[in-house]
Amino acid sequence: MLEVGTKAMHFQLYDDKHNLVSLDMFKGKKIVLYFYPKDNTSGCSSQAVHFKHIYDKLTELKVVLIGISKDSIQSHQNFISTYQLPFTLLSDPSLQVIKDYDVWHEKKLYGKTYMGTVRTTYIIDESGYIIYAKENVNPSQNPNDVLNFLLK
Repeated sequence: MLEVGTKAMHFQLYDDKHNLVSLDMFKGKKIVLYFYPKDNTSGCSSQAVHFKHIYDKLTELKVVLIGISKDSIQSHQNFISTYQLPFTLLSDPSLQVIKDYDVWHEKKLYGKTYMGTVRTTYIIDESGYIIYAKENVNPSQNPNDVLNFLLK
């Protein structure tokens, strides 16, 4: 995980509409950048829906919300459609940004070890520095934790 105070890593990834999105597009705005393991799974769906519930408040605060996973653009399109998500999801099938943000780690499930995305949320300030960094976040609590941090 990248540390608070670190300059956010530049990225360019495609969104669900095949638009190339880069960190530079949001200069001068706060960004909530959350990494999650997989579209349409229970924890990831819960987190996305909880972010959906606070999306209007984030917009009022002029905060950009972006989710990133290794899923395909098509998978993101289905995920957004299923849950009517109003925010951007970026596809990182090469794992480049996931690795740059240090959220690709060894995980264990049912006694098996594998590599995967650790559920992690960053908040990036208007100058491009990380001001909040939490890993292994609770999917249903994380959005409210983010909002509370932003309201301080």
